[in-house]
Amino acid sequence: MNSGLFTYIIVLVVYLSGLVLIGLFTGKKTRDIEDFYLGGRRIGPWVTAFSFVAAYFSSVVIIGGGGFGYMFGLATLWVGAVNVVLGSLAVWIVLGPRIREFTQRLGTMTIPGFIGKRYQSNFALLFSAVVIVLFMIVYNVSILKGMGHIFQVLIDIPYIYGVLISGIIILFYVSIGGYLAVVWTGFTQAVVMGVSLILLTVFTLKSAGGLGAVTKSLASIDIGLVNTPGIWGWQGLISFALIVSFGVWGMPQLLVRFYSIKNRKVLKLGTVLATIGTCMALLPYLNGAIARVLFPDLPSPDLAIPTLTKNILSPFGGAIILAGVVAAGMSTFASILIILSSSIIQDIVKIGLKYNLSKSQALLFSKLSSVLIGLISIFIAFHPPALVLTLTAFAWAVIASTTLWPIFFGLYWKDTTKRGCEFSMVGGCAIALIWMMLKKPWGIHGFIPGIIVGLILIVVISLFTEKPPRRLIEGIFSKEKK
Repeated sequence: MNSGLFTYIIVLVVYLSGLVLIGLFTGKKTRDIEDFYLGGRRIGPWVTAFSFVAAYFSSVVIIGGGGFGYMFGLATLWVGAVNVVLGSLAVWIVLGPRIREFTQRLGTMTIPGFIGKRYQSNFALLFSAVVIVLFMIVYNVSILKGMGHIFQVLIDIPYIYGVLISGIIILFYVSIGGYLAVVWTGFTQAVVMGVSLILLTVFTLKSAGGLGAVTKSLASIDIGLVNTPGIWGWQGLISFALIVSFGVWGMPQLLVRFYSIKNRKVLKLGTVLATIGTCMALLPYLNGAIARVLFPDLPSPDLAIPTLTKNILSPFGGAIILAGVVAAGMSTFASILIILSSSIIQDIVKIGLKYNLSKSQALLFSKLSSVLIGLISIFIAFHPPALVLTLTAFAWAVIASTTLWPIFFGLYWKDTTKRGCEFSMVGGCAIALIWMMLKKPWGIHGFIPGIIVGLILIVVISLFTEKPPRRLIEGIFSKEKK
């Protein structure tokens, strides 16, 4: 074994062992179902904010963002910028406080649970839960694909083994520690991810001769790699920036952070921390564009970040990047397992199908379902389709087109009706799917027509259908607690 490979393995073993220990430690604090899903609603601002960042970006943005930067050049930096403003700052300000208060008043622990109780609709609960389960598995596959690639390039082990190593470690600490394990490992992973991305960017820019030299080299390859919107075109750039930013507003694995934070008072600090942390979204796109200069003939754009890491950094630096990518992917994958488990057990089985489970049974089945879903995702990831970010955008488009407006209007418009919610969910989901099956006419992603149709339906149908019960609305929109 050469010294470089030995360094990679040692750093990775130490890091993964730390995650396992966190899982064991938090497992002792997971006593009931609310602990398993929400950490008892007692998570502080630092842990909430940085686990939000880690779950937002994952290996999808590090590997997939690098791949898009490689293909489309510097215009992709706008995607990262929109992530910061619309995907982090705005969502924490607009949705965070009300989600924290309203979900506690309704006694809900999941997004489908909130939608179902807010609109008094069992159909809306089941429909949103099924959509989340099906398409979050697609998202899980994209995350595992990113981690498999980084293992493949940096440690030279088969892609399948990289998927297995990542997936099994996550299944262990999620099934043992639940949400507490997810947020605390997410906090750790955000720190590792940030350090690794800064390290890679500094050395990559130095190797390429600085940003000016990179710009000149990209322009010599294709001026579209420098200009905005460049090769991508306005339709592609805007629609993709919106889906990975505005799509957050309907993503359950991110919104659940607001369910679990201690109280509204700490949200202000969390907003600042999350926004600063989100700035790291710019770095993978920049590094991907630089990789186009240094390594112009890669067989797959998704190999941009792994190739830079292997050729630019020392073995120790490369090991840190490996840990960062694995950290990013694990954080999001773990978050999604919790969301999927809660959707199946709490929303579909207990509420939707009205199957009675004791607290101990619910906790046991939640752990078992998280393992089962994880194993299904791992199996599919052995032979995944498409690019990492393509898979992600597909899953986000369908989920956000289904849940975004029922959540937003459920928090802000008292007269949003049950039928308005149901028509919006079905219409938005159907249009997003049909649009993508038609291969994105005019280069516009399915997310855009999906949310436009969903918005029109929820407003128009709500104006002409029976208003929600006054007692329900007064209870939800009561004067905010001090």
